Formats: sequence, C-alpha cells, structure tokens
Amino acid sequence: MRPFHYERASDVDSAVSVLAETPGAEYLAGGTNLVDLMKLEVAAPEVLVDVRRLTSDRIEDRAGTLRIGASVTNSGLAADPLVRQRFPVLSQSVLAGASPQLRNLATTGGNLLQRTRCGYFQDVTTPCNKREPGSGCSAREGFHREHAILGASRECVATHPSDMAVALAALDAVVNTVGPGGSRRIDLVDLHRLPGDEPQRDTVLEHGELITSVDVPPLDFAVTSRYRKARDRTSFAFALVSVAAALDVADGAVRDVRLALGGVAHKPWRATHAEQVLRGVPATAEHFRRAADAELEAADPLPGNDFKVDLVRNMITGALADLAGVAR
Repeated sequence: MRPFHYERASDVDSAVSVLAETPGAEYLAGGTNLVDLMKLEVAAPEVLVDVRRLTSDRIEDRAGTLRIGASVTNSGLAADPLVRQRFPVLSQSVLAGASPQLRNLATTGGNLLQRTRCGYFQDVTTPCNKREPGSGCSAREGFHREHAILGASRECVATHPSDMAVALAALDAVVNTVGPGGSRRIDLVDLHRLPGDEPQRDTVLEHGELITSVDVPPLDFAVTSRYRKARDRTSFAFALVSVAAALDVADGAVRDVRLALGGVAHKPWRATHAEQVLRGVPATAEHFRRAADAELEAADPLPGNDFKVDLVRNMITGALADLAGVAR
C-alpha cells in the first residue's frame, strides 16, 4: 500500500471542498472495497477523507418513501423492520452479499460505489482498460466466465458486484448526492455507466460528489418480491447471475412487474424489455420465459460465459413463477 494522508472532515460541505480541490483524493466510509484495492495498489489515493460520520445512519419513512442514509450499514439495512416488511427483495439482496463481518462495516453509499469486478483489474501485472485506459482488455481473450453478457464493449466486459444495487434498481430507487455543483437526485438505474470507450468511469458522479442518502419510493406490490442469486458456492461469492423481482398478479394476469439482473453487465441491469412483455399477459411460466427471451435478445456472450444466457432465462422464469405461485 502506498502512503496517503488521512483527513476526517467536520461536515459534508468541507469534505466536498477537500475533494474538489484535490484530484488525488477519495472518500472513505466502510473501506471494504477501497482498502482492498489500495493493498493491491490498484487504487492509490493521495488523500483519504473520512465521511463515515457525516451522512445519516438512519432509515426513515417520509410519506411512504423510505430514505436510507448513506452511512446505514448493510447489516442495519437488511435487519430494518420497514425494509423487511415492505421491500423483502432489498433485505434478501443484502444478506446474499459478503460475510456478516463485512456487512457490519460496509455502508449503503459505499456498496453502490464498489468497483466493477474483474481479476485482471485487480492484477496490476496485466493489461486492463479500466485500470490503465488504452492498455487493452485481458478478459476478452482470457478467463471471462463471470463476465458480462449485456451492455459490454470491446474495451471492458467486467460486471458490477453489488447485490443491493440490483434490488434498488428494480425498486426505482433514487440516489441523493452533494457535490461541487450542489445537490442533485439521480435515478439509481442511471448512476452506473456501461463501459463504452471509457471503462475507467464506473458512475456518472463528478469528482467530489458524495452520496448522502437513497430514496426508495412506495411500491405496494413490492411485498411480493424476491432476490435470487446463482453463484459458485453458497457463501460469500459474487453472483454469476442474480434476479430481483417484484410481481403484481390480478385475475391470473400480470398487472405490474419490476425486474432487474445482476452479474450480467457493467451496471445493475433493469430488465425493461421483459417488463414490457409481461404486463397484461397471463402469469404463466411460458410467458415468463418469453419475457426473459425478449430481454436476452441483446445478449452478446463470450465463449466462456455463454451458459449465462440459459441461466438468466431459467432464473427469471423460476423467480416469477414462484412469486405467482404457478408451476415452472
């Protein structure tokens, strides 16, 4: 790990000012991702600004909208009674990620800002466009079993690792930030970027922009929601594919649906094509498969991860069938 200067800001505005004035500075909250990258010398910030105590660590009901402070721990989020009752998919997604020790330390804001996952990104001896733009993507011709099948580019095929972000994408969450240009609200589905020709940029945040909270709007049928995750081992593994689903069925037909995927793209993937196909059709496994196929029309897998296409189809079908109470 390279030497760095540590600062504990007194308030949000002063933290933002320090980063705005220091190109080599980064925020530190739980540090569960950043510190690992610093140990590997993938990240080498000159200054770390501690913001752990600057943002709220509370979950509040604001006229039906659930406001989650950026400093709420993953453990606190998963255990919160309002979250478990109204948005079980969110609680389940958090519990599906990491170990209890990491969940006790990781924060809501930091979880969203995890760097996209790739072994070559973490290995400074290999070319990686995310780490060194223009150096090449080792994964395309190397080991890419866990990599993207949707939204990738020639420059990068890495996937976003957060389970929580997938559930929040399905729930139409909104991220609140404060930055050098003031405050703004960003739809969570727009927070993360597809790689394009700038894979080094994971999000649309400006340098110095700080996540302060996340809003989850009311969604009555989210009480009927689930998070499913396929991984190589049951405990503490990143998703090969995950599905966050909420389903509203009336008189045997799909009245409304929310669907997002993890482990398939550079960002949490909102399955809008599948949602459009599903609304108004009978709630049957066959229609769920057709909706999955509609979403997968854009899939462009690599030779080592083409199994994910079938896996996505089966997981969408299974998750929705279970929520609808119909045979798969």
